[in-house]
Amino acid sequence: MASISRDPNGRKRLLFVAEDGARKTIRLGKSSLKQAEAFKVKLEALIAGRLTRTIDAETVRWIADLCDETHAKLAAVGLVEQRTITTLGAFLDGYLESRADLKPNSIIVYGHTRRTLIKFFGCEKPLRQIEPEEAQAWRACLTEQGLSEATVNKRTGNAKVFFGVAVKRQLIASNPFTELESKSIANKSRQYFLERRDAEKILSACPDSQWRLIFALCRYGGLRCPSEVLGLRWCDVNWQEGRLLIHSPKTERHEGRESRVIPIFPEVLPYLQDVFDAAEPGTSRVITRYHNASQNLRTTLQKIVKRAGLKCWPRLFQNLRASRETELASQFPLHVATAWIGNTARIAERHYLQVPDQFFDLANRIEKNAEPTEQEAAQNTAHAAHFAAQYHAALSGTEWKANPPDGLKNAVLPLVAAACNSVQHARMETKGIEPSFPRCDRGVLPLHHVPETTL
Repeated sequence: MASISRDPNGRKRLLFVAEDGARKTIRLGKSSLKQAEAFKVKLEALIAGRLTRTIDAETVRWIADLCDETHAKLAAVGLVEQRTITTLGAFLDGYLESRADLKPNSIIVYGHTRRTLIKFFGCEKPLRQIEPEEAQAWRACLTEQGLSEATVNKRTGNAKVFFGVAVKRQLIASNPFTELESKSIANKSRQYFLERRDAEKILSACPDSQWRLIFALCRYGGLRCPSEVLGLRWCDVNWQEGRLLIHSPKTERHEGRESRVIPIFPEVLPYLQDVFDAAEPGTSRVITRYHNASQNLRTTLQKIVKRAGLKCWPRLFQNLRASRETELASQFPLHVATAWIGNTARIAERHYLQVPDQFFDLANRIEKNAEPTEQEAAQNTAHAAHFAAQYHAALSGTEWKANPPDGLKNAVLPLVAAACNSVQHARMETKGIEPSFPRCDRGVLPLHHVPETTL
């Protein structure tokens, strides 16, 4: 179908017959005969695929990997479409504009990744010219800027998303960011458990009933702020059954996670009732203020925390959710706690669950053997009576099944030991753990043999 020849200057060229019967030429320039033969094989596969309207995947990858100059030569003879050289800046801007489903916070996070890519590679950098080594250098540059490992991994993951889309659109052959580390990392240093005594101080410092409810919904309801808190409506409040229907914009794209039902926790109920009593007739939203995008709840909460005489903690609103989930996980099964908070067990264990000081205090009280309560004393008495019955059964030869309670172990155990005869001088098998018996001709132990060991 195609043949290799040389021009008067000795440069190789490929001659082939096009679909319309015309003879066409592709100049290969300075190349070895082996390279020309390999190109000829791929070219024939491309021509055959165009005739049958089915180009195989290997040929498609070969076309995608061609440099712009060689690809332009194939386009000049009508074998492929003219390649549009897409620059990094134009691609990123077009992709982000097409994502109408992105939430405001996601747009901000993607914007940080776009800014660092443009700053490192340049706005006019062709996508096809970004190599894996350059992608690795970009990631190293983020680390040198002093960003945390979690932030670097997050931006690397976003870059993988961007260039993965470019691969699907056949703008590039492969994703240069594929091999880079991008897993989510839990930053334990930014975790903080807000004790209830401090939460009560903050509630007392809140300026009005709506702010007290906002804080209570975050700390004791575990709601995301501002999306879930500001999205709560009075029609979502089931006073009779004591439940709240929470709509979650963050997870609504996942099937079955667009909303969840949580209890009206006792810590939330009085503040919810106060806002309800003060609401104007016909009001649909529970929180009627702070719906303007220019209003920043975080700044106001920081002022309230300082007014309460406390120091602001990292991740102001998220750690309120984490504190509540930690409490719920210690009182209910984990699947119940995650269902009420609105995340998964994996996310909870990696980013939310903490070990507050109250558990250390509880462990210290246990170690110090604090005086038992009346209920605990009654349980200990019942346990001692049950143990005594087991003790008499043990003297008659039955199995010992319980640990002796305090006060009985020193008196009982010698009696039990006395009921057993010494086996020091008893006759036992003298050939070790495995008893001796004749081996068969092949040296295989007979499986039916059951040795006897006598005391």
